[in-house]
Amino acid sequence: MTARATTRPVGTVTRGTTNPNRLRRMDRWIVATHGAEFRRAEDPVAVDLGYGAAPWTAVELLQRLRTVAPHARVVGVEIEPARVAAAKPYEREGLVFRHGGFEVPVARRPVLIRAANVLRQYDEAQVAEVWARLCGRLAPASERSRGGLLVEGTCDEIGRRHVWVALGPEGPRTVTFATRLGSLERPSDLAERLPKALIHRNVPGEPVHSFLRDFDRAWAAAAPYASYGARQRWMRAVRDLAADWPVTDGPVRWRQGEVTVAWGALAPRG
Repeated sequence: MTARATTRPVGTVTRGTTNPNRLRRMDRWIVATHGAEFRRAEDPVAVDLGYGAAPWTAVELLQRLRTVAPHARVVGVEIEPARVAAAKPYEREGLVFRHGGFEVPVARRPVLIRAANVLRQYDEAQVAEVWARLCGRLAPASERSRGGLLVEGTCDEIGRRHVWVALGPEGPRTVTFATRLGSLERPSDLAERLPKALIHRNVPGEPVHSFLRDFDRAWAAAAPYASYGARQRWMRAVRDLAADWPVTDGPVRWRQGEVTVAWGALAPRG
């Protein structure tokens, strides 16, 4: 795979914080919901954009994608040249590292771009432009495929709590909330991990604030199920929540401590 010709990478250097298994919940969701796209793709390429100061997340992404698509390839892209140089010794068949940014310097349009903990340092007003740029680099939709997937979101340092937006070539599709259930006091604890497009909108009058309020109420109402474990309480709360919000997944994903909601229901107003 050859890098696309480019001048100066687009974007700014991130903090680079990373840990092994930090993105396992996001990866697990990608494999479950988008694995078929990788199996069907002629050249299943994924980009780990802004992987950070160490290459662990790119290495792990390749391992997880290959459980569903043995020919999957991963390109780790970093805007800081020293991080690319440090990652080079970890290259192997199917895994390479490139210097670049939001221009995504790969030859073929990827089936997946994962941008985790990248946009937190940007202004909210910049998000739409970045999303549009990245979505423009995704594999296009076809008769057999909805097109590539951009997964952009945030998690804590050890991967217990995540919130991410999934986007296709046409734009945002869904928002997923994922957590280690044993660490959760109430669903609104996830508010601190909202991606940049939503984190400043967690205020009265905004849909995401109403969603988290209703989720907390459903969680409280499901308290009797806690005697059966946090998973059963979560599943009951999500089932009740789905009566009023467009939840797009089902019990198989709920059991993993996840819930996915249509983007349009949570999109910022104005």
